[in-house]
Amino acid sequence: MPYLTFGMPLLLSALGLFLSLWILVPAPLRILLPLGVGAPEVSPWLCAGNGLALAIALWARVLQSSTASRIIHGGHWVPLVGSLLGLGLSLVPLSQVGAANAQMARAMTQALGADYLTPIPAAVQATMRPQPFVWVDSFRGLTLAPGRIDRGIVFARPQGIPLALNLYRPLAPGTYPAIVMIYGGAWQSGSPESNEAFSRYMATQGYAVIAIAYRHAPQFRYPIQQQDVQSALAYIQTHGAAWGVDTSRIALMGRSAGAQLAAIAAYAPDSPIPNTPSVRAVVNYYGPVDLTAGYADPPFPDPIDTRGVLETFLGGSPQAVPDLYHQASPATYVRSNLPPTLLVYAGRDHVVQAKFGRQLHRQLQAAGNQAIFLEIPWAEHAFDAVFNGVSNQLALYYTERFLAWALYAETTGE
Repeated sequence: MPYLTFGMPLLLSALGLFLSLWILVPAPLRILLPLGVGAPEVSPWLCAGNGLALAIALWARVLQSSTASRIIHGGHWVPLVGSLLGLGLSLVPLSQVGAANAQMARAMTQALGADYLTPIPAAVQATMRPQPFVWVDSFRGLTLAPGRIDRGIVFARPQGIPLALNLYRPLAPGTYPAIVMIYGGAWQSGSPESNEAFSRYMATQGYAVIAIAYRHAPQFRYPIQQQDVQSALAYIQTHGAAWGVDTSRIALMGRSAGAQLAAIAAYAPDSPIPNTPSVRAVVNYYGPVDLTAGYADPPFPDPIDTRGVLETFLGGSPQAVPDLYHQASPATYVRSNLPPTLLVYAGRDHVVQAKFGRQLHRQLQAAGNQAIFLEIPWAEHAFDAVFNGVSNQLALYYTERFLAWALYAETTGE
């Protein structure tokens, strides 16, 4: 009985509070970063868990109510207070969903027009998520319908190293616009299987999703990665028709390091490899923008050692290799007539700070380009690793609308 009335409530309260604290406390070390990323995204689960812990603590208090001194002096208030604090913390992201969604909706209409959905075919609109956030989806997950997946298609062998792509398509035969996916991982890790839930989801929405590989640092330094992306695009241009890919309707999408590669591939004025397809849209999830500025102003705390990552990628500091930092910064290539760009950043990002995404947004708009900046105030870097999480539900809702507008609407860019 003592365990049931104090030990178990205390354990549940402590666990719920510990996990919920990471919604507000930034991870100081790389090993703790998954807690900082995941806690806000599973906040509905934490709400339920903290609520259950609170109910159990109240029940235990009732069992001990015969002796008031045992409640007050025996520590039985501790589980109650802990569970209440955990519940309050776990409600923080959910309390901000409405305001964040309103801001995102305004950003979309300001950049694309109030009627931007109108030119999108009704059949495409019918496949999109009907609501920005669905509470129950946090528990049951997002439905991933069957699709065709072809893995390990080798598109290049630089220095004898095979580079492969994965191809995700709808079950029905046909010709589809393409989303070229470039994974993140600090330019040092990752594969075409990274964030595969998104690739599978978008394939069933009527897209051919092509997830490509590239060589990693420190063995290979920039611009090797950019050359690999260009090789993949040239291969897609040559072989896309056989896959049912409409190479005149291609969007580049990247996360973190992959977003940096995607942006340069879309923005750089001249491709070093001929016959690469034209890009109609760019989706940048929390990507580095100005690598020199990022080196000079790292986040605090800095769990991945930003300066160390950049030096590994580029071979030195900005003082040692200034030209490479300039060449590897998407901000370098901003000019007029660039593809429409969707920028999605996390407000509490301690890897790539959201202010750099805002900087790129201002630059793109000042040059006369269509650009949308969406910020998720409670989210940490790589928030979409939890596919059914609170942040990714919002991001997915607007990302699929942007891509449908860019790749399916007949009046795109007019």
